[in-house]
Amino acid sequence: MSSEDKKQEHNPPLASLEGIISITQKKTGYVKIEGVEEDILITDENLGTALNRDVVKIEILKEKLYNRQTGRVVEVITRKQTQFVGTIEKDLPAGKAENSEIFVKPDNTKIHVDFRLAKETKVEVNDKVLIELLPWTDPKKLPDAKLLQVIGKKGNNTVEMHSIILERGFSPTFPPEVEAEAEEIKKGALADIQNELKIRRDFREVPTCTIDPVDAKDFDDAISFQKLENGLYEIGVHIADVSHYLRPGTMLDKEAQKRGTSVYLVDRTIPMLPEILSNDLCSLNPEEEKLAFSAVFQMDDTGKVHDRWFGRTVIKSDKRFTYEAAQEVIVNKEGPYAEELIILNNIAKKLQAKRTQEGSISFERDEVKFELDATGKPLRVYRKVRFDAHKLVEDFMLLANREVATYINRERGGQSEVPMFIYRIHDLPDQEKIIDLANFVKALGYDLPNEKGNVKGTDINGLFKQIEGKPEEEMIKTAAVRSMSKAIYSTRNIGHYGLAFDFYTHFTSPIRRYPDTMVHRLLAEYLAGHKVGVQEYAFYEKMALQNTEAEIRASEAERESIKLKQVEYMQDKIGQVFDGVISGVSEWGMYVEEKETRSEGMIRLKELTDDYYVLDAKNYRVVGEKTKNKYSLGDAVKFKIINADIDRKSLDLELVKS
Repeated sequence: MSSEDKKQEHNPPLASLEGIISITQKKTGYVKIEGVEEDILITDENLGTALNRDVVKIEILKEKLYNRQTGRVVEVITRKQTQFVGTIEKDLPAGKAENSEIFVKPDNTKIHVDFRLAKETKVEVNDKVLIELLPWTDPKKLPDAKLLQVIGKKGNNTVEMHSIILERGFSPTFPPEVEAEAEEIKKGALADIQNELKIRRDFREVPTCTIDPVDAKDFDDAISFQKLENGLYEIGVHIADVSHYLRPGTMLDKEAQKRGTSVYLVDRTIPMLPEILSNDLCSLNPEEEKLAFSAVFQMDDTGKVHDRWFGRTVIKSDKRFTYEAAQEVIVNKEGPYAEELIILNNIAKKLQAKRTQEGSISFERDEVKFELDATGKPLRVYRKVRFDAHKLVEDFMLLANREVATYINRERGGQSEVPMFIYRIHDLPDQEKIIDLANFVKALGYDLPNEKGNVKGTDINGLFKQIEGKPEEEMIKTAAVRSMSKAIYSTRNIGHYGLAFDFYTHFTSPIRRYPDTMVHRLLAEYLAGHKVGVQEYAFYEKMALQNTEAEIRASEAERESIKLKQVEYMQDKIGQVFDGVISGVSEWGMYVEEKETRSEGMIRLKELTDDYYVLDAKNYRVVGEKTKNKYSLGDAVKFKIINADIDRKSLDLELVKS
């Protein structure tokens, strides 16, 4: 295309439309308009005062660029974000601060402009700061901002972790009044439990244990087990009764609503509740009497549920297992609670098999863990092993979540209408993506049955069985994951496609997820025969959306903290050669994941000098125009690290040809 073809002509607009703008690191925007197949391209000079993920009004322009429809931002309707974390870029000359411009470079590389602080602001070069955007109406000027907080010096581990948290709207500390409320609750805790024993089911003498990571500090769930005279097993899934302490209208509850979730970074947890609750009062610690909300099942060896009961209880965990310790008991068939763990594990395997048979899809991938020194520097990166003990806990939590949601929909004492509730839903995959996936795997010699893009979970499992152990297994699984919808919270049930459940909720983690606390409150109301008023519907619908967004922000923070430590780990390995797998392809490069540490970086297509490579998106590959050489998703490659950028949390790689 000639340079003349690429010029933007300011012709009269065709239409005005609204949408969310996504802005790349190259300062190009894309606006998705409902009903329009291709995103509208917004060039740098037409971004106006829009920032990434803002809701904007755009004008459609007559001209096209690179065969794409273009547009111009004419109004920012809603700001996605007004607070940003960044670094003070310019040194302030001694004694001349009043004459110096102070600029903040945002940490988020998709925020395409620097911010300007008032000249009298007390900051120093390389300070990490939290700022708030002031009204910005002139795109020819940099946006002004005010200083909210100096976080600390760039490069310090705690400063960097707090920056990740603050950028996404979470706080590492609680307001004093919230901490004070938690302290007051703690003072009356022992007397409270004695009073609750009069009205709750007592499980203190039933063998009960927790199974959690070795570094866990809060224990949401415990499992009890005992044999019954009728030949069945009574298996209790006991969940911390957070809703007993977290009362609507309190400062504690408002703060938990605002946070929505705990955030798990590489080296720390930012809890949803103050630690006096999350790690102490609510936590199901061993040898301590605790209040719980329980789902109790009578089950047989096949995993069939013969009876179930939901209600508030008092429990006492007899044993705190780590996953490793529980696994050792299961494998060796000896040790504390060996009989109970072995039976529970066998039943869990039956539950897993039944789920798979009914179409529950397993997208398991190894997670990475870090060994850090006292300063937070990564000494080792390794893959976290998943044991049967992990799956045991997971399957009984899935059982409790499903059965609670099923009860709400089918068995609430004869009520005809389905009441207000918070569900965890997972929609069907995008039909076009499934058709592309089916064509992709067909070219590789595999079959994915589908009806115009509608696919059953059992057919995806069938595909996974075909590729098991094959070189292309990872590639096809990655492509399948990318064709899936995202699970969200909703007041409207559509089922959970990925788990193949008609009804599903989150009941099992109220210490770290606010939706679970809402589920406990609603379940308690319905068990008592009460109804939730119409006026509360709007609140729960709002909270479902708000908690979905909080979960996304928390996941982004977790991934960014992992990425930071992976880049730090690779920083002193410039020039070294590693084995990797192509984990993604784009118009500008190939993403490659290192096999052991799962560190990901990019090989830029312009650096491949043997040919001119272009993206073949439908087949998840890049192809050389002359040689027809192909690099596909999942291909094994060797690469060299040529740059590790801590600020951008990115690795630049070079392909090493064997």
